[in-house]
Amino acid sequence: MRNRKDEIEKLSIAMKEAKNKRAYERYQAIYLHLQGYKKGEIATIIGRSKKTIYNYIHAYAQRGLDGLEMKYSPGAPRRLSPDQEKELAFIIEHQLPVDVGFEAKYNWTLAIVAELIQQKWGSTYTLRGTSEILHRLGLSYTKPTYTLANADEGKQKEFIEITFPEVKKTVRWENRTCPLSR
Repeated sequence: MRNRKDEIEKLSIAMKEAKNKRAYERYQAIYLHLQGYKKGEIATIIGRSKKTIYNYIHAYAQRGLDGLEMKYSPGAPRRLSPDQEKELAFIIEHQLPVDVGFEAKYNWTLAIVAELIQQKWGSTYTLRGTSEILHRLGLSYTKPTYTLANADEGKQKEFIEITFPEVKKTVRWENRTCPLSR
């Protein structure tokens, strides 16, 4: 069995060298446990649930200090179910905002998607959270640009070379330069 005094010393060093609050908290929980504090007391001191303290102690018993290292933070649980996320993706891919009750807007925006989620499922998301959902669903936000798919290149060239210069001559600019002629 490990020497309690040595373990306390190792934990003291680990707490001093901890790179983030969460790691420090885990080491501190075990440190307090080895000092004789009860799990409920430890939970109160560090502000975690009793179950979390049990998990820390179990991880430490199984793997020592290595058991306390966090590989990743799982984050908060998702607010939308997988079926709701699929429905959201379907709506965005196949409908316009006006089709689901919004003002006549031509494109989806993060704000409109967040509002749709709020109205349909009652979950509130920030714009960043909405962006993360869309990313997770394989959707990406692109700023719309307008191009004329069937534009006649000859007519465009004629406008730039002939029509536009004629229009510029008829406009009175009163000591200003035309912003389009730069």
